[in-house]
Amino acid sequence: MALCRGLSLLAIHIALLASLCSAADLFVYFDFEVSYITASPLGVPQQVIAINGKFPGPTINVTTNNNVVVNVRNKLDESLLIHWSGIQQRRSSWQDGLLGTNCPIPPKWNWTYQFQVKDQVGSFFYFPSLHFQRASGGFGGFIINNRAIIPIPFDTPDGDITILIGDWYTRNHTALRKTLDAGKGLGMPDGVLINGKGPYQYNTTLVPDGIDYETIEVHPGKTYRIRVHNVGISTSLNFRIQNHNLLLAETEGSYTVQQNYTSLDIHVGQSYSFLVTMDQNASTDYYIVASARFVNESQWKRVTGVAILHYTNSKGKARGPLPEGPNDEFDKTFSMNQARSIRWNVSASGARPNPQGSFRYGSINVTEVYVLRNKPPEMIDGKRRATLSGISFVNPSTPIRLADWFKVKGAYKLDFPTKPVTGPPRMETSVINGTYRGFMEVILQNNDTKMHAYHMSGYAFFVVGMDYGEWTDNSRGTYNKWDGIARTTTQVYPGAWTAILVSLDNVGIWNLRTENLDSWYLGQETYVRVVNPEATNKTEFPIPDNALFCGALSHLQKNFFFSNLYNVASHSFLRENKLFYIFILIKTLSSIFLYLLILLNQV
Repeated sequence: MALCRGLSLLAIHIALLASLCSAADLFVYFDFEVSYITASPLGVPQQVIAINGKFPGPTINVTTNNNVVVNVRNKLDESLLIHWSGIQQRRSSWQDGLLGTNCPIPPKWNWTYQFQVKDQVGSFFYFPSLHFQRASGGFGGFIINNRAIIPIPFDTPDGDITILIGDWYTRNHTALRKTLDAGKGLGMPDGVLINGKGPYQYNTTLVPDGIDYETIEVHPGKTYRIRVHNVGISTSLNFRIQNHNLLLAETEGSYTVQQNYTSLDIHVGQSYSFLVTMDQNASTDYYIVASARFVNESQWKRVTGVAILHYTNSKGKARGPLPEGPNDEFDKTFSMNQARSIRWNVSASGARPNPQGSFRYGSINVTEVYVLRNKPPEMIDGKRRATLSGISFVNPSTPIRLADWFKVKGAYKLDFPTKPVTGPPRMETSVINGTYRGFMEVILQNNDTKMHAYHMSGYAFFVVGMDYGEWTDNSRGTYNKWDGIARTTTQVYPGAWTAILVSLDNVGIWNLRTENLDSWYLGQETYVRVVNPEATNKTEFPIPDNALFCGALSHLQKNFFFSNLYNVASHSFLRENKLFYIFILIKTLSSIFLYLLILLNQV
């Protein structure tokens, strides 16, 4: 049986490689060299994580259905995984870049991601997912454009601008990690960065001399699509541009009903697209502001990001006080009402020609319900940990997806509770058993004192309701069953709940986590396992031929010469000549060698 299974996998893999050479969908290639550099975004020299020597990293700009190939060279002193936040990885959770699906890339190694941005459009970002590394950088934007035959629901903008905002500490990720490991909180951030740079000196008391700030140059009268991503650690930020309206157009892959905002709260891990028209006079430059929310403003004033919007015909520097944000530190009703106002544009086409609203989620019967409750960190076995429903997740030594593929026993438990457990919290590798083609309702109940944002890999889910207090069955009467926004990351206000609906049509192992990096690091996550009982390759690709092995499967890891040759072939100097196809052949032969080794371990 093992021999037959292995030969079948081999045949499938060879067929996939053959299709790679003749596929109509375009391949686009990127090389990422991930390394440390020294930078001083807040005026203090510190170690940051750069990609190709740049902080932040480059923006990946592709089109729907492109096949994306990213060769990652890890020049850090610790293992690495890159997570493509919001990219659904249809049929291929192997490429998701999280510990539940991938073994880490060891220091000084190359590894190549290959995935298709299938049936997606919109604004996303990537970041390193291990060891608290995102706190030191390594992030960048990820744009998926519409195909030319699919219209966008607004006039083509005159330009496209990516803005990465986020709270920042002058301590690097290893120091922050040690603080958490010691059972302490991180404390107040040292500032907010905009595109990896500190604040413009709008106030000489709060902002010292010598800080490098971001300047975005625009042409008067033009309209730009501005994509804003909160890549920070745990702080919700209010984004605004002095004297300019923000016309909301898209959030994490879904076109929205277009509405003007003077400012918008953007929570950790969230992404938005605004259409901004440069319709002001050019007597001065204008402030771009990202300020902390739901904190004591007098204490956090220095934790403000400020960049400059510069008209090409501007006559002077920005001056005067910053434009004010919402003033509701202790009353979050304004922010929640703002969140509720974001609606799905049901008449617009997404990645396909059919309208977004043709998927009538409100008429689908729910097949499974999970109530996930978080609390402030608590002590478990002498360690300060964060929990979901009383369980603090422990990453297994063998990734869950690999354990499934090779039938490794005891790597995880498929017993995550549908409701919060009673009794003391516990540390476990407990996973949600999702039903393939089921329709799951997830209630995110935030019993913590701080704002949280939650993300689910592999899907865009519908945000159908949110309110203060404890969720009950009666809360379903308040749900939006027609045009709730479909997105990948939603906020959950302290002392409140948010309800999401998700159609489990994407086979794989998918991470469900808080985006607050400190709570995520301390265990506030789980995975949703979605398996097609028919076990057909039509709903999931087989294991990649360059898969890394660890844990119980470490004995399968070989330093294959041919696999390294394929990584070399991925580089640009070979892509345009016949040598690339020779290397594809070599890759196929190395795959045969790999499967023969696997068979020997299975017989």
